[in-house]
Amino acid sequence: MPIQPGTLWPAILRQTEHALRCGALRPIETTQVLIEEGGVSFLIRQVSSLTRKEEARQAPKLDAGTFNPFLPYDPDLFVADISDTHVALLNKFNVIDHHLLIVTRSFKSQETLLDLTDFAALASCMAEFDGLGFYNGGVEAGASQLHKHLQIVPLPLGESAPSVPVESVLESVCMDDAIVGTVAGLPFRHAFAHLELAPVASRHDGHAAHAAHAAFDCYLALLEAVGLRAIEVNGELHVSAPYNLLVAPRWILLVPRSSERVEGISVNALGFAGSLFVRDAAQMEIITKLGPMTVLRRVAVCADE
Repeated sequence: MPIQPGTLWPAILRQTEHALRCGALRPIETTQVLIEEGGVSFLIRQVSSLTRKEEARQAPKLDAGTFNPFLPYDPDLFVADISDTHVALLNKFNVIDHHLLIVTRSFKSQETLLDLTDFAALASCMAEFDGLGFYNGGVEAGASQLHKHLQIVPLPLGESAPSVPVESVLESVCMDDAIVGTVAGLPFRHAFAHLELAPVASRHDGHAAHAAHAAFDCYLALLEAVGLRAIEVNGELHVSAPYNLLVAPRWILLVPRSSERVEGISVNALGFAGSLFVRDAAQMEIITKLGPMTVLRRVAVCADE
């Protein structure tokens, strides 16, 4: 049964309190620094606790594929049944409060093409609160689990405006809603489009279904615009190369990836939203020296390739 309108955010708050109390949720405590580059005030979060850092390092990784934290999932992290195909879980090692995972009920590879059911689940969640949806399409895009899952974090991402740091360079983009384009301030291959999901207060029954179709169609157009395509792998449709996807209430951005990290710093989709995570002062120094936009350029695909 689809999630009932108005119930998801209260369920997130309720389950967060429970999961913290029983120890199922292990937040990674961070300090925050803003670094300006290329017109974007990047939000850099650095681990502030050695204990939490070690816990994060012990989190299951994608390497072996023998352990799947989603089958079965920890019931203490379960938030809601989103649809017949997806459930919502709390992110066990969260850096951002109320970080939600949208997980397929049955196993699907994280490298498979997103489909309409994925976007239906995402749109249903985004209709419940203002959030930024994202997807790490493959290991080199920062995926940490083999099992297919989208993610949502509440907005704003930080205390300063805009609510998503990269929006400071998106505001100047003027184009028809139906047209996929690029953003002058992003120095790597990408595709961008406006996608009006509307403020939470103005959403109505049926809007999420319409938004899901619009977002799915836009996603396919973005893939085509950056030269990625669907390929068959063991009877499933996969995407031909790794990529990150960001879905905000009013826009959508897709970035092909060339590598998962630069000088030891792992970058996932949130990096392209203007939010990066480092484990220690040495990694913070690397970002300060290189510049966060340069970090993104080095893990993305060059614009002229």
